[in-house]
Amino acid sequence: MIKRIAALLLCGVVLSGCGTITLNAAMSNWVKQSNFSENLKTVVLDAKVTIKDLANPALGVNDLHTVCGVFLTDVQSANASLPTPDNQSSNLLSSAYVDLGAGANQCYKAGMNPALRADASALLAKGLATLSAASIRISVVTGKLP
Repeated sequence: MIKRIAALLLCGVVLSGCGTITLNAAMSNWVKQSNFSENLKTVVLDAKVTIKDLANPALGVNDLHTVCGVFLTDVQSANASLPTPDNQSSNLLSSAYVDLGAGANQCYKAGMNPALRADASALLAKGLATLSAASIRISVVTGKLP
């Protein structure tokens, strides 16, 4: 009887180790599968271009609509890869993408209004700051830069 109990406990311990993956490995896999590094570069570059264009009073509404529309598409594409295996990274990325998406929508509505353009730029800057925090969190979890 004791041998059976010991054997069952041993089987339980062995089986509990099967199929487990570390957070580091899971996040590294997510970064690769989601193409996070490339999406990050695209979103950051597009946000910087959009902020620059919002500050240009000579840029017409049609051109601004194009810039904002492309940026929104890139943000939505990056957002589609959520969630991550790490709740904190997911929450930070989600918050960043919400602000960046709101900024893109505000950009689209801003037209030639300087105050609305400034509001859009502020949302984009807030989103970029949160995206930076998310990137740092992902670096901590994976042990390498995205």
